[in-house]
Order: sequence, then C-alpha cells, then structure tokens
Amino acid sequence: MSKTLFKNAKAIVTVDDSNRVLANANLCIHGNIIDYIGYEDVSADRTIDASRLILYPGLINTHHHFYQTFTRNLPQVQNLELFPWLKALYEIWRYLDEESIYYSSLTAMGELLRYGCTTVMDHHYVFPKEHSGNFIDRQFDAAEALGIRLHATRGSMSRGKSEGGLPPDDLVQDITTILEDSERLVNKFHDPSPFSMRQIALAPCSPFSVTTDLLKESARLARKLGVRLHTHLCETHDEEQFCLDLFGQRPLDYMESCEWTGNDVWYAHGIHFDDEELERLAKTGTGVAHCPVSNMKLSSGVCRVPEMLELGVPLGLGVDGSASNDCSNLMAEIRAAYLLHRLTWSDKAPTGYDMLKIATRGSAGILGRDDIGSLEEGKAADFFAVEASSLEFVCSEKDAANLLGTVGVSKPAHFVYVNGNLVAEKGFLLGIDEEKTARAARRKVDSILQRAGL
Repeated sequence: MSKTLFKNAKAIVTVDDSNRVLANANLCIHGNIIDYIGYEDVSADRTIDASRLILYPGLINTHHHFYQTFTRNLPQVQNLELFPWLKALYEIWRYLDEESIYYSSLTAMGELLRYGCTTVMDHHYVFPKEHSGNFIDRQFDAAEALGIRLHATRGSMSRGKSEGGLPPDDLVQDITTILEDSERLVNKFHDPSPFSMRQIALAPCSPFSVTTDLLKESARLARKLGVRLHTHLCETHDEEQFCLDLFGQRPLDYMESCEWTGNDVWYAHGIHFDDEELERLAKTGTGVAHCPVSNMKLSSGVCRVPEMLELGVPLGLGVDGSASNDCSNLMAEIRAAYLLHRLTWSDKAPTGYDMLKIATRGSAGILGRDDIGSLEEGKAADFFAVEASSLEFVCSEKDAANLLGTVGVSKPAHFVYVNGNLVAEKGFLLGIDEEKTARAARRKVDSILQRAGL
C-alpha cells in the first residue's frame, strides 16, 4: 500500500480528544488509514502541497431519505407541515421502483459526497407491493459506484390507513415479509469490522405508521443479529397527540415499552422531549439525529440541542429527506444548525465547532463507530479539504475550527477522500459520469411524476 503525504496544510482540524487545530502541519495516509499527523517531514510515495487547504474529518450523515430527492421542491407541498406533507407525497412515492431507488441514491449520495460527507445513512421505508424486493440492494450498488460508506436501514411501514395509520394500505407490508427481508439484508451486507463500507440497521418508520408488534419484533431481531435500531420520534405535536390517542402514552414512553431505548438506538429529530425524557435519553445512551433544516421547513420546532449536549445525550447531524430539506449538503446543515441555535438560545447555543463535532464524532458515535469521525493516527482515511485562499475566505480562515458553522462554505470541497481513495475533486465525482447520471435521473423523475398525474 502506498503512502500519500499532504504537506504543510494551512490547518488540520482534527476533532480529536484535545480539539487540536494544527497550522502548517502534515497528514500522511497509508492505504486506507491515517498514518501520521504532525510537523515531521515523513517520507511518502506521493506528496501533495496542502498549503492552501484546510483539512477536516469526513462528515457523517445520520438521517436521510434518498428517494425523496425525486420529489424535492414540488410546489404542491411547499407550505405543508409533516402529516399533510406525507399524505400528499405518498401519492407519488407509490410509483417508486428499483431504477428510481438507484438513481435517487446516486443523486443524494453524490451531493453529500461533493460537500465533504464520507459516511451516509439512509432510512428507506417505502416499499410498494410490486417490484420492491431489492431496493436496499440497489442503494449499495449506488454507494459502491461512488466509493462512499453507507449505513443503510431496512425501514418499514405496517400500519396503514385501515388500521389507523397514516400511509395508504398499498404501501405497508406484513411483519413476516419485513423481518425476513431485514434478516436477509443483514446477512448479505452488514460488515461490523473496522473500516467497513457497508452496515445495516433496522428502522421501522414511526409510531404512526407501524404496529406495536413490528416495533417489538424488530428490536428483538436487531439485538439477535447485532445491528442498531432507528426510527423517527418526537418530531411534531401531531405525532405526540397520535401516541396519546392510540396508546395512551407519550412517544418516548411508548417506545420504551417496545424495548426501544439503549445505546444501540437513535431517533431522528427528537424535538419535543420534555425535561425528564432528556435525562432518560442521557441515562440510557439513546441517540438523536438532529435535522435542523427539515425541522425549519416543516415548521416542526427546534431541537433542544444545548440541553442535550449538557446532559450527554448522544447527538449526530442529518440532512433528512431531500423533500423536506431540498438539498443533501451536510456542510450547509452545520451552518444552518449553528445559526438556528444562536437565534434560539443566544449565548447558550453550541459554537460552530460544536456543530462540526456533532457532524463528525457525534454522528460516528450514534452509528456505533469509533474508526471514523476524527483525524487521528490509526483511524480511517476519511477527510475533505476546503481551498481557503480565495477572496471569500479573507480573515475567516484564521478560525478554521468554527469556519463551517460561522461563515459557511458555499462551494464543493476541493477534494474528498473515503477509505484512503480520492472520490471527488474540485466539485466533480470521480466514480460516475455525472452528466449521464443526471440525464437518467431526470428521465426517471419525469416518469414518476407523470404516473402520479403531476
């Protein structure tokens, strides 16, 4: 395996235990591992002048719905909140097929990758009755083409309208089908070894779209197979009222009764937890994927991030579905999160660097990984560079740790490495033909919208 030295970097933001930011330092990778960080002039097979670059750990996305890139920015749903928004979009999502899953995954992951995200997570839970058996398989095909790490989840819906749920009955599945396919995917794709590129979690969609039996059986199967659990929770007041009406419990109490707390569980959103529930999350090590842009667009509320950080609730960052965010850009999410919490909490808000830590080490933690999330010797060679010598970075590059939150970066990363491989450079993806992919994706979008009568 060859060594590559990134020499004399303007700054290396390590996000390590000491929060080191090294100026005019070197980083060397050996194969897929970071071999050295510091000031020594180590020998390497290749040397890259990094004097104009700031190096960051690869960003890690902890909640997304790739398929929603094919329904983003539609005027029909722009001003809707979550429940009516979902009901409107189910009428389009019922036309998903393998081709749409493949190209929407390329679209979402490709955008994430260009903006410094090296590990992606997807929560796919929409499985039409026909021809949906290989949806997750196709997502892994797309990830392999791009060269990105993928934590896919086998999502599910089992409570349709006829049983008091939100989704139409033709988009729900029976428990046996869900559990059998979940086990198949874990056996086929889940790799728990260090530096793995493929992992699986089980992810029934939400309390308002799945049955109690499915939640309990999924938890038991996940723990039997040694994989993690994920779902939406406490996103809106509508969800809270649904749980009170149907189960006589608040959402977290209900999930706890279904065996859904612990350090192998993380929830998306987590906006409407009360004080006691936040303490319970911290005590059990149950994580939260914070999705600020989606929460703002759907008028869902503001997650209590400062209190979660103080209590020690495990926190990661997510862009959420592209239809509720309209982009897949975790760099932009960092700045949006920083500004949202400054507006809401003033001097108690997390700093720009705090938000970077949530998007890297925090996200790695709630995915159950300690081999990614920071730039340290022995960790995976997942990182990206910002070219910080142009006009818009005058003065702002002096605080590289806070830069992504306070100032923000509006252009793609200068380069992105995943597992020691260069996968994007100067805004272009190296694993696929972007122009050809975009044409195919647009044809598929038009086909789905036409079938839905739009």
